[in-house]
Amino acid sequence: MSAVTAEVADQVAGELSELADLLAGLPAAAWDAPSLCPGWRVREVVAHMTLPMHASPPVVLLGLLRARMRWDVLADRRARLDARRTPEQLLAALRAPRMLAWTPPGGGATGALVHAVVHGLDITEALAVGRRPPAARTRIVLDGLTVPRSLTHFGVALQGMQLQAEDLDWSYGSGRVVRAPAAELALILSGRRLADPEASKAV
Repeated sequence: MSAVTAEVADQVAGELSELADLLAGLPAAAWDAPSLCPGWRVREVVAHMTLPMHASPPVVLLGLLRARMRWDVLADRRARLDARRTPEQLLAALRAPRMLAWTPPGGGATGALVHAVVHGLDITEALAVGRRPPAARTRIVLDGLTVPRSLTHFGVALQGMQLQAEDLDWSYGSGRVVRAPAAELALILSGRRLADPEASKAV
């Protein structure tokens, strides 16, 4: 494992641990509160994040075949199924050592960090708990979200604008400048928020 990969893996471990600790301290009703993911409550988001702990690769493949190779359909079905578990079971899955080694197909450690941070924001932003990932972690996520594969996956169009983080020395693109906190830019790049130059602070 390279030094860079090890650093990102450490950030994944930190994100999962911190999110688990936050969730453990929330009232039980919060698990049934809506998230930023349409149709998913907090429990469905955590269930989706911990899919590798609930279904083996053969089970996932079978589910994908049944979903006619539509990953979004499979992900929704599995999230709703696995969300039936108790909060304690979902937290145990989030803290499982095997979660630290999981990476999305073709995504590597950075893909795992993007997955953890973005879905963490799906929860914390919806609950308005005020938690934002550390700057070093968010910078890695922003770099991961701006590779062509990621932009295509999330269907984000950024032509004619430059995103600039207000709290990091980070920017992407060219054109009209849209400034926002780094975590907000992560939400824009993952399709959770709209990048509206007219409504944003511009210079």
